[in-house]
Amino acid sequence: MNNTKEYVCLLVQAVLLMACADHTTPSAKMLDELQLKRGQIIACGPPDKEFGTVDFRITASKNVQEDFNTAVALLHSFEYDDAEKAFAKIIDESPGCAMAYWGVAMCNFHPLWEPPTEANLKKGSKAIEIANSIKQRSPKETAFINAIALYYKDWSATDPHSRAVRFEDAMQQLHQAYPDDREAAIFYALSLDASSAPTDKSYTHQIKAGKILDSLYAVAPNHPGIVHYIIHTYDYPGIAHLALNAARRYADVAPSSAHALHMPSHIFTRLGLWDESIRMNTRSVEAAQCYAQAAGLKGHWDEELHGIDYLVYAYLQKGDNSAAEKQLQYLSTIKEVSPSNFKGVYTFAAVPCRVALENKDWKAAAQLALQPANAPWENYPWQEAIVHFGKLLGLVHTGNVHAAETELTTLEALHAGLVKQNDTYKARQVEIQMNAGKAWIAFTNKEHTQALSLMEAAASQEDSVSKSPVTPGEVLPARELYADMLFETHQYDAAFGQYILVLKKSPNRFNSLFRAGRSAELLADHANATKYYKQLLAIADPHSTRSELKTADMFLKKR
Repeated sequence: MNNTKEYVCLLVQAVLLMACADHTTPSAKMLDELQLKRGQIIACGPPDKEFGTVDFRITASKNVQEDFNTAVALLHSFEYDDAEKAFAKIIDESPGCAMAYWGVAMCNFHPLWEPPTEANLKKGSKAIEIANSIKQRSPKETAFINAIALYYKDWSATDPHSRAVRFEDAMQQLHQAYPDDREAAIFYALSLDASSAPTDKSYTHQIKAGKILDSLYAVAPNHPGIVHYIIHTYDYPGIAHLALNAARRYADVAPSSAHALHMPSHIFTRLGLWDESIRMNTRSVEAAQCYAQAAGLKGHWDEELHGIDYLVYAYLQKGDNSAAEKQLQYLSTIKEVSPSNFKGVYTFAAVPCRVALENKDWKAAAQLALQPANAPWENYPWQEAIVHFGKLLGLVHTGNVHAAETELTTLEALHAGLVKQNDTYKARQVEIQMNAGKAWIAFTNKEHTQALSLMEAAASQEDSVSKSPVTPGEVLPARELYADMLFETHQYDAAFGQYILVLKKSPNRFNSLFRAGRSAELLADHANATKYYKQLLAIADPHSTRSELKTADMFLKKR
């Protein structure tokens, strides 16, 4: 009997190890071609490296299973470099583990960020090729591998959105085949978010993903993917409140992830909870600085700059110019970012522009320039356009229409380049800036009817698409600019209505709160003037020197 039991145990162990056994190892040449990221996993948080609780069962030894769960936890928090290091460790120790290569392919996918680079796509494709060369894998593991393979298939000839739709279709089938598998459900929800159309204002995919994730959150609140994707799923006007509990929990679930410290601020920004956004982004920036030092990065980590952008946005909405200026001055000292990508360049473009435009400091806006000069601006026309748009508004408001028209010409060239690249979303964003620029040029030329028509069209166009997750918000909302134009023409009733629409989409915006109150005051609508002035003073920093706060305070003291 004992011999039989021992035999059965050995047989079970052999089966469990089969999918990650060394006798199915790929060639050394294939592994070298992957050029995997390797090294220690870096965490700037609790000493025990808390990334959340994941239990993604694969056919593997106990040690491999533990490493795999850590790798997937990192993947769920978009810690892609460290996740790849964790999958690389598995490959180095058990090169026959097919799911480790699935993990590498997922690390190079970036479903809710910018599309993968050519280098990412080549690495992911090679990882899938190796995974498919390993025959010892379960049917479910094969389904996971085949799903991500569809994203990489024909990548050079197929646009990213179409490939994301293919991935979503495959993940739906996988989820239906294994309805009780938690990871299948989570990755299916992620695929729904990744394949959603930015023009779908009914949020069809997000609502479907939300139902899946909300049900899982009730039973697994410490899973990083569940709580993270809930935030992304509801990161839209009108539904952001559905993610507030998850936003307030994510940092406790994965406190060792800089991204987990930042991500809650997406929801706090949507809801106008500026103090909470500042707290989380301060922690995120500090963790990112720690990470750069520990990793020996050349320059600053891109996650630090991402946090700075959200931090500055929150400070500005509180009227805390002093804190915003400090961040701007600090940003000006940063000359190198690692990795060099869309997030860092976006921050370099957006932060100086925000500080000038939110304060209506048109002189500063007119002097905006591409800084740092050594950033790869030529690779990021959308980000470059932000600077030219801010400068255009500054030039218009300081009376230099001719120079503003030159900036408009630059915007048109950048837009044409994006159209040629078939980058529809970014091309549309620049087109909105072009129309807003044309509107303000026309306004300055006393062509008010045409100006208002152009500005209203730009506002409607901006409302028809969702913002990119890389930004806390437009550097200046088109509808707020339209409201400002109405205000300037003394159409206070119409302006008031537009400011309310801005606040519905972006609660607690400093300028819209003030102008809503001011418009109501000029209309002798004391109830609404009182309402919005009180809201403004409630969210403002008590030490703010913004003149708008004095106006609001003086009105309220008279009541």
